[in-house]
Amino acid sequence: MSEPTDPIDPFPTRAQPPVSPFPPLAEPTAADPPSDWIDAADAHDLPTRENALVALGRFAFPPAPPLDEEGEAARARRWTSQTVLVACVFLMIFNAGSVQNWARQQPPGWTQSTIDRLATVWVEQLALLGADQPVEGLRQLWREAQTLRFDGGRDKAAPDA
Repeated sequence: MSEPTDPIDPFPTRAQPPVSPFPPLAEPTAADPPSDWIDAADAHDLPTRENALVALGRFAFPPAPPLDEEGEAARARRWTSQTVLVACVFLMIFNAGSVQNWARQQPPGWTQSTIDRLATVWVEQLALLGADQPVEGLRQLWREAQTLRFDGGRDKAAPDA
C-alpha cells in the first residue's frame, strides 16, 4: 500500500462535493415549444362535464328567483320568530323555577295566584321528567364552592392565635 499524501482527518475541513446517486442526464430536456402556451389561458376555463344528478336536480327543482326587499324582510322576521320561540321553549323547560319565583314576588291577586299555581304544577311535572337536574347540579356546585374555606397557607394542626 502506498502512503496517502494527506493524513486522515477525523473532522475534515475541506468541503467535498457530495456524490449524487442521480448523475446528470446526457441530454438536457427541451423546453415547451412557444406555441404550446397561451398567456390568456386559464385552466378553469376548460369545459367540464356536469354531474348528471345535479342536472336532473336543477331540472326537477329549478332555482327560485331572487327575493326582493320585502321577501328578505319576511325571511328575517321568520328566522327571528323561530329563534325567539326556540329560546322561550328552552327556558320554559330548563328554567321553569324562575317563573314561579317571579310570580311569588308579585303583589297578591287573582292573576298572581293563577300564575303561581300554573308555575307550581309546571315545575312539578318537569321535575318528574328530570329537566330540573342540570339546574340543581349547578346549584349544588355553587353551594359547595360557597362553603369552601381557605386557610391561607397556615398549618391545620396549628391553633389560631
